[in-house]
Amino acid sequence: MQTKIEHTLFFRHRPEAVWEYLTNAELITQWLMKNDFKPAPGHEFMFWTTPLPNYHFDGNIYCKVLEIIPFKKLAYSWRGGADKDNISLDSVVTWTLEEKEDGTQLHLEHTGFKGDENIGMYMVMNEGWFRIINKMNEMLNNAAK
Repeated sequence: MQTKIEHTLFFRHRPEAVWEYLTNAELITQWLMKNDFKPAPGHEFMFWTTPLPNYHFDGNIYCKVLEIIPFKKLAYSWRGGADKDNISLDSVVTWTLEEKEDGTQLHLEHTGFKGDENIGMYMVMNEGWFRIINKMNEMLNNAAK
């Protein structure tokens, strides 16, 4: 069983543009979900989405900014479960940006999945992250037109 999700996608945009989509709460809402994110180390924030009772998930994701290197790296905790006191997924999402000659390579790593205990969430999120990263890329492409 995999314990981490990894996706890499090339964006034909400078790291500063991709970074804006990773760190601006209003833009994050458009490609990921509603949130109260602020790009500040130690900031505790939440994402809100549709509950998935079959996966013991109440729709709230409890997060904390762990690391920020502007235009290069963003990491935050990602905790979810039946409720705040019953966390079944205690994980970390890390975004790494690498400037390339004609754009930016964006790498997502989501670690902390615990084998069989998190298999359902892993499968849902692996597919979801792929779709969501592509959605962000489409938004950047449309904004550049």
